Amino acid sequence: MRHMVRTVRTGRPGTRSAFGAVAAVATALVLAVSGCSDNGGGGAKPSPSSTASEPSSPAASQSGQSTGPADEKAARAEVKANWEKFFSPDTPLNEKTKLLEHGNQLQLLLQGFAHDPRTREVGAQVSDVTFTSPTQADVTYSLTLKGQTAVPNATGVSVLDNGTWKVSVKTICALVSMDTGGTAVPGC
Repeated sequence: MRHMVRTVRTGRPGTRSAFGAVAAVATALVLAVSGCSDNGGGGAKPSPSSTASEPSSPAASQSGQSTGPADEKAARAEVKANWEKFFSPDTPLNEKTKLLEHGNQLQLLLQGFAHDPRTREVGAQVSDVTFTSPTQADVTYSLTLKGQTAVPNATGVSVLDNGTWKVSVKTICALVSMDTGGTAVPGC
């Protein structure tokens, strides 16, 4: 996520105001989630992904060995489709739950998104998927606001969980924390 923040600070015309809207959604989400949490505890935290989030080793890439799943083309298509579907304002909450790592444990977080009308204006477009292991991929995407690119070339992680490529907890928590000033969010 450092790359995304660095991109915002470059001073590209219109980027700061668009980022502000995306960050406002994240802030509203935190407030909505905080209002729903019980005694500030927020429930159980999901366990970290079982795979490391480090990039693939240069040695594997240079030797021609694949670091991804057996059918990279199909997996890449699924990562892209699921990522964009997760961030689509038209995707129902129960579907988003299935597309987020530990989605059942992050219901308050997802409900916060669902109850904020500004999230109907935010989406994502995937531009690249690079597999770092058979069960993990780095995803390059752009956040959109009202159909226009708001934050280009953001990076996140997709994980293979129970046979489905999902947006990682690490990614969603990084997005939520962009403008929360360190406010804890249940599940993150």
